[in-house]
Amino acid sequence: MKIATTIDYAATPQEVFAVLSDAKFQEAKCAATAAIRHSASIKTVGDRTVITTERVLPSDDLPDFARSMVGDTLKVTETQDWGPASDDGSRQGTVEMGVTGAPISLKGTLALRPNGDGTVETLDSELKAKVPLVGGKIEKAAAHPIEEAIAIEHQTAVEWLKR
Repeated sequence: MKIATTIDYAATPQEVFAVLSDAKFQEAKCAATAAIRHSASIKTVGDRTVITTERVLPSDDLPDFARSMVGDTLKVTETQDWGPASDDGSRQGTVEMGVTGAPISLKGTLALRPNGDGTVETLDSELKAKVPLVGGKIEKAAAHPIEEAIAIEHQTAVEWLKR
């Protein structure tokens, strides 16, 4: 199942990336998504910036058939691997997300680009559940919380950019 979004920010790509690559922002984003426990790390590997978050989330909002697969909580690991900035501040990256103990993953691309006086961030990803017969149902059940988390991350970033 495709998950794609475009997010606008009223800040330069450099300012947006400074927020996205701040461990305290990543911690705040995780906390805002109702994580029971969470951690975040930012590592520079050559000219790349790797942002990894782990969240333990309640599975209460999942349908019964999905919750029976993962239990009361799910551990979600997200890794963003961003390339170096271009002269105009734009960046390209990849994102991967997985759920421990569940056959579901998300893989895609990320981009930050100048857009007038601001920045546009794009996500183009594919959500896959490798479960015969019910994979599509699982993808649909997982898509909504992922899209909500994207919206929460955007709102949290907007608040951080105002600081």
